[in-house]
Amino acid sequence: MGDADMDLVKGHRGRLRERFLKGGADALADYELLELILFLAIPRRDVKPLAKLLIAHFGSYAAVLSADIGRLSAFPGLGDTAVAAIKTVQASALHLARTQAHDRPVLSNWTAVAAYLQGAMANRAREQVRLMFLDRKNVLVADEVLSDGTIDQAPVYPREVVRRALDLNASALILVHNHPSGDPTPSPADISMTRELADACGRLGIRVHDHIVVGTTGQVSFRELGLL
Repeated sequence: MGDADMDLVKGHRGRLRERFLKGGADALADYELLELILFLAIPRRDVKPLAKLLIAHFGSYAAVLSADIGRLSAFPGLGDTAVAAIKTVQASALHLARTQAHDRPVLSNWTAVAAYLQGAMANRAREQVRLMFLDRKNVLVADEVLSDGTIDQAPVYPREVVRRALDLNASALILVHNHPSGDPTPSPADISMTRELADACGRLGIRVHDHIVVGTTGQVSFRELGLL
């Protein structure tokens, strides 16, 4: 890149940073937010085309941040430093969301909890099952990944869930899993498994407060649907 071209890149980067510092994230398009991240890792290149290609390939800004390291590393033009920058931003966002979600009783802080779950699970390429164990005051005791499965299923064994709840002295739990298809509509298998789990837990006085299905289009609550 010649000096003149480098001056243009520096000018563009300076203007973009200024817009961000004055107006925040709402002042920038998604690809421009991604440019800001790539600036840190790729100092001497116009990264606007790369940012646009990444969003087009993965589907959204959130999907780029959530993509696994292997898929990002395989993308032309992304080196280890750029991949690390992208994943650091995602990790920081999830850390903040997790802190906000866990600071208060879960059921009275559901907006923050839902935002955390959306960020952690909506764009995963494989199905994941998460359990949020609660005490008698609905304060979070543990937030754990039970299983990582395939593109369309992850196993849930009621006996293992009950055993873990007893180990933690939990009084209730919330089951969460994602649909990589993006559509959070519960499947017949989801419904059957949830009923089995609720029955197994209920026998020992452990309440299943809800089962949340997370998709890129939003979340679905079994309790709100009348399925629990």
